[in-house]
Amino acid sequence: MSDQGLPKWETLEVGDLVDYHVFGVRQVVRRSTRTGAPGRYQVLHMPAWVNVVALTPGGDVVLVEQYRHGLDAVTLEIPGGVVDAGEEPAATAARELREETGYAGAAPLRIGTVHPNPAIQDNAATTWLIEEARLTAAPAPDDGEHIVVHTVPRAEIPRLLAAGRITHSLVVAAFHWLHLWETGRRDS
Repeated sequence: MSDQGLPKWETLEVGDLVDYHVFGVRQVVRRSTRTGAPGRYQVLHMPAWVNVVALTPGGDVVLVEQYRHGLDAVTLEIPGGVVDAGEEPAATAARELREETGYAGAAPLRIGTVHPNPAIQDNAATTWLIEEARLTAAPAPDDGEHIVVHTVPRAEIPRLLAAGRITHSLVVAAFHWLHLWETGRRDS
């Protein structure tokens, strides 16, 4: 990889096409750095997201099972959600864990960030680790959520991933970030 890198394309126009509350569609006109020709592209404008890997004092992972409209299926995931306007992502992580599961724990620690689909989306998803998670209240999910909370031994996560029980790409990435964080902690 060269030190100079590939240059960004020049943005000539940006316009909002539609707003669906959870995401908006923008049209951008950008000039190719290779050909000089302008092109029109649609970008999904979305808020930042957080994912929470919550570990109990005994080393279990707090998971949520919920119905997902996109797949028309029930999935097994970690808690997470959208960062509200004006809210700090760490606060969102603690809030989402509390609302979806009733668990709370140590201060959230940022362990990694991914861009869910940079070809068409402009947002980032950050994974937060909350250790010492304990059940402190009843879950308080949003009206559109029906969630069942599970605690699973940390050692079971690779099996759930390999078996295709956990398939949400952002959750898979979150467990990768957890692995890197744990490895770095052991190596230091």
